[in-house]
Amino acid sequence: MIPGVPSGRRRFSDLSEQEILALAISNEEDDARIYRQYAERLRTDFPASAKIFDAMAAEEDGHRRQLIDAHKQRFGTVIPLIRREHVSGFYARNPVWLIENLGLERIRNEAREMERQAEQFYRKAAEHTSDADIRRLLGDLAAIEAGHGKLADGLEEEHLPAEHRHEEDRAAHRQFVLTWVQPGLAGLMDGSVSTLAPIFATAFATQNTHTTFLVGLAASVGAGISMGFTEAASDDGELSGRGSPGKRGLAAGVMTTLGGFGHALPYLIPHFWMATSIALVLVFIELWSIAWIQNRYMETPFWRAAFQVVLGGALVFAAGALIGGG
Repeated sequence: MIPGVPSGRRRFSDLSEQEILALAISNEEDDARIYRQYAERLRTDFPASAKIFDAMAAEEDGHRRQLIDAHKQRFGTVIPLIRREHVSGFYARNPVWLIENLGLERIRNEAREMERQAEQFYRKAAEHTSDADIRRLLGDLAAIEAGHGKLADGLEEEHLPAEHRHEEDRAAHRQFVLTWVQPGLAGLMDGSVSTLAPIFATAFATQNTHTTFLVGLAASVGAGISMGFTEAASDDGELSGRGSPGKRGLAAGVMTTLGGFGHALPYLIPHFWMATSIALVLVFIELWSIAWIQNRYMETPFWRAAFQVVLGGALVFAAGALIGGG
């Protein structure tokens, strides 16, 4: 067996006509199940989009019944068990839990990609077979998948008029900001600013890059753990609508750690003044990045955000430098 190559997979060219039909049936079952999961995920916050996925799942059920009827007529009632993961090179679906966690627009895009992948695969497969019956079958399946894309557009016009889509997009953006951006920004500010004093105090007091790096690493990781647990425990999201405490805690913890670790990392360089100069440049970049994020997602005027962040950072840095220099 060749390392890295899954064993036990069939090549599409080796499948019989019955197996191709069975594969199409299982694909329709899987896609209908995915659309229903999307609908349930969206039903509370985005009911109009949920109706679209309910209708698409119903359409997949109809295609599955048509394929099963065709199988009964040609091969009988026993359908071979074959799924996309059994076929080498067949397109794969992303895990539903991954897409669910990435928001409304990602779910919509994933549905479009599902239809496009299926159509593309069937058309390419039809081009590479010389059997007339199989070629016709693959062409029919490609046409069905192409029709799914048109169906989705029609359902979106029916269930999701422009004003509803705008409202849902605004709600999705607001949820993204509350769940990910706001706690992540708070963490980045805390990590970038609060670690300035201990890192630069240690740097100027010892002028030892290794010691400074260890202090910076400890301060960053400790602040990240503390900030993550604090954010997760502060609000369960039920009343505030801020979303999962686990997601918010993760965003806050990771960004806090990165905020402090960014200007600790240069102290891996053994030359003190070179490391310090690079760390100061990184601090400048971090603070202006925070101001940009505040302006981009929190609608804070850029110069006000820059003044607040840079002034706060300068004061903390000055405190650390004075303490370390003394």
